[in-house]
Parts: sequence; C-alpha cells; structure tokens
Amino acid sequence: MSLIRELFGKSPFGPLVEHARKVHECVKLVRPLMEACVREDWEAIHRLQDTVTKLEYEADVVKHEIRDHLPRRYFLPVSRPDLDRYLHCQDNIADAAQDFAVVLLIRRTKIHPALVQGFLDFVDQVVLVSETLMGAATELEALAETSFGGAEAESVLKKISGLGEGEWKADRMQRKLSQHIYSLEKELDPITVIFYEKFLQTLSALANAAENTGDMLRTMIVKG
Repeated sequence: MSLIRELFGKSPFGPLVEHARKVHECVKLVRPLMEACVREDWEAIHRLQDTVTKLEYEADVVKHEIRDHLPRRYFLPVSRPDLDRYLHCQDNIADAAQDFAVVLLIRRTKIHPALVQGFLDFVDQVVLVSETLMGAATELEALAETSFGGAEAESVLKKISGLGEGEWKADRMQRKLSQHIYSLEKELDPITVIFYEKFLQTLSALANAAENTGDMLRTMIVKG
C-alpha cells in the first residue's frame, strides 16, 4: 500500500474529514456566542470570537493544504472539480460562523426580552442543520474506500436526507423572528433592528452553506 501511495499520491479524503471537524468546532461556538449576547457578557463574546477566528484560520490552513496537494495521479472516485466545490461549500460554513461572531463583537447589541427565546431556538435549528451535515461529512474517508458506492453511500445519503427540511425549518423560523422584530420596532432603535437582521442573515447563511455542502456530497455519490 505504501508503494502504491508513493506512485499515485495520497488520498485527500482524510484531510477533508479533518477540515469538516475544524468547521464543526466553529459551529459549536454559535450557541455559546448567542447565550453570551443574551446575558450581555461582552468579554465572553470577545473570547469566543477569538476562538472562532483561530479555528476558522486552522480550517483555512487545512483547506489550502488540500488544494495545494490535491494529487494529479491519484485515482479519485470523484472528479477534482466536484471535490473542490465540495470543499468550498464546507468552508463557507466556518466563514458564516465567524461572520456571526464578528457581528456580535462589533456592537454591544442587547436582545429584547421578548426575542430571546426566538433567537435561541433559531440558533439551535441552524446548528442542528450543520450537525446533520457533519455527521455525514466525517464519513468521507470511509466513503472513498467504497468508491462512493455500496452500503456506505446509502448510509451517508440517509444521514443527509433531512438537510433540506432542516434548512426549510430554519428559513421559516427566520421569517417569523424577523416579523417579531418588526412588531417591536417602536421599542427598538433602528440600529438595533439592523443588527438583529445581520444576526439572522449570518445564521441563515450558515444553514444554507450546510445544505449546499450536503447537496454537493449527494452529487458526488450519485455520480460515483
């Protein structure tokens, strides 16, 4: 096996799983960030934002390593362009998590008491969408060993089957929360409303990126 790998290069799928895990570490900090905002703990937000930025940077390092060393002679079970698109989609998840942390950091935006539960529920749904995707993404290495087919492929497809519905639920929650925000506009200053919308947009982008990554993974399996 070592001779074969010397001749044909190393598989990129192990590093792709490592990248997925780094991305998920970023996502796992979204709920603590929102909780810190609710309790107006600005120092905690600063610390968490630093951590997200560090993790996102580490994910970028892995991403660049994958792209720089994507083997030209290794017999990949999927096309290189599809693999690169998948990596791009997965990277967008970490970017969205970092964007959310930055939005919380740049202004000390207090959450109206009537909106607290709505924001927490929305965050939980967004994180759930990402967790669903990551449960499948971490199976990439095993999936590659079966050439993206067989029982392993069926198992991964089953794991990502609920992504569309999960993202749809997140979209519905976003709309309802946005409506709730504007129902309180007489109690809120305009800048606060703008930042609430930024919260929603970055969180929605995270859920969308997770769904897009799942769609790309599904495409690779179907083509395989």
